[in-house]
Amino acid sequence: MGISTGNETEPDAVLSAQPGDASGSVAPTVAGGMGALAVARRVPSGRTYQPWGMLAAIDLHDCERSRLEDPDTLRRFVPNLINAIGMRAHGPLMLERFGDGELEGWSAMQFIETSSITVHADEVCSRCFVDVFSCRPFDSSAAAAVAVAHFGGTFTLRVLHR
Repeated sequence: MGISTGNETEPDAVLSAQPGDASGSVAPTVAGGMGALAVARRVPSGRTYQPWGMLAAIDLHDCERSRLEDPDTLRRFVPNLINAIGMRAHGPLMLERFGDGELEGWSAMQFIETSSITVHADEVCSRCFVDVFSCRPFDSSAAAAVAVAHFGGTFTLRVLHR
């Protein structure tokens, strides 16, 4: 952890976790990258780059398919995620099912006062992809734990300061 001087395309942190005990808790571990606190770096002009926001990309694998197929699970997930990371929704949740064949599935988008949350459910492969971007810092591990609680499976978390 510390100041990142690496390639700006690399994630600042990558975490992964397995399901925890019977309470459903997860214990993330650092799987690579520079760490979530790596926020300032030099850019080619020599100026210090201060990120404007934080992106948490949460990839869930081996989810419970029935939860991915259920729009009510998504309707419950998004407000719970917003509460867990201390944000506020801005406008209504957009939730639609679309696509053809194996690409058909549910997607959700919610503006939050500091940016947005998107969710894409892949029922065929039992995966779910959640992206949270905010110009205000938030607990990305809490976001991943809420995702696992709603969809099951295991997660990989990538945090990028942009």
